[in-house]
Amino acid sequence: MTMEMMDHHQHGFRAVMVALSNSEVHIYNEKYLCDVIKVPDVVSGMKFGRFGREDSTLIMTTCSGGLIVKILKRTATFEKRDIAAGPPASQNIKLSIPKKTKLFVDQTLRERENAVSMHRQFQHDLYRLRLETARHYVRVLQKSLSPITSSPAEPLKLSAQVQGIGPTFKLTINLQNTSLTAPSMNLFISFQYDDSLYTFHKTLMQVPMLVPGLSYAFETFIECLSDKGIADLIKVFVLKRNTSAPILTAFINMPVSETLLVG
Repeated sequence: MTMEMMDHHQHGFRAVMVALSNSEVHIYNEKYLCDVIKVPDVVSGMKFGRFGREDSTLIMTTCSGGLIVKILKRTATFEKRDIAAGPPASQNIKLSIPKKTKLFVDQTLRERENAVSMHRQFQHDLYRLRLETARHYVRVLQKSLSPITSSPAEPLKLSAQVQGIGPTFKLTINLQNTSLTAPSMNLFISFQYDDSLYTFHKTLMQVPMLVPGLSYAFETFIECLSDKGIADLIKVFVLKRNTSAPILTAFINMPVSETLLVG
């Protein structure tokens, strides 16, 4: 919050006082913390010097408009502590490290003798992981299984939210056009679900023209038909007129109907 220099000429003591936002004033001698003064409010300004007949006075103003005056005793003494620069003394304490087991020694010897082959196997597994990740990513883009489109023609973003404890749930779908200038038109929202577990009030929703940058919410109600305490996955598709493949696909893990379980 603020800083002030403390210079006590009689004892040759110099320090820096720093007021913090937690209502504390820390006093530092060089880089070491010497003392902490706790005040009832956050200090916004302070001054150390002569006040009236007192040579060593600290005057502090608080954020709420208060005034705090602290006078240093004339008989105060400053002890010089033996503070050595460098690492703390706790680093010289020896840690109780357990002895090396036979398994650890055998593993160390194995790594030393087969370092080249182990490194090659690690690189092989790493390349295979990257390849599988790239394949799955391409599959997601080709089948439109992502909630965000990669096509510049229809830049859309979809998110879904399920509310309720059952057996009736409210499904809210937020659809946004992430384009800068081009609107999106002729879109529909459809669902794929197990009709033996759920029934929808609206199975097909027509989407109006999506203005770029705005988020549109579409709501429907889902009725859970099963009383066995099971739940299933629901797929949400965003379709475009005269297009066979969906533009967006979202997967919703439906919660278990708690009302049916209690009943």
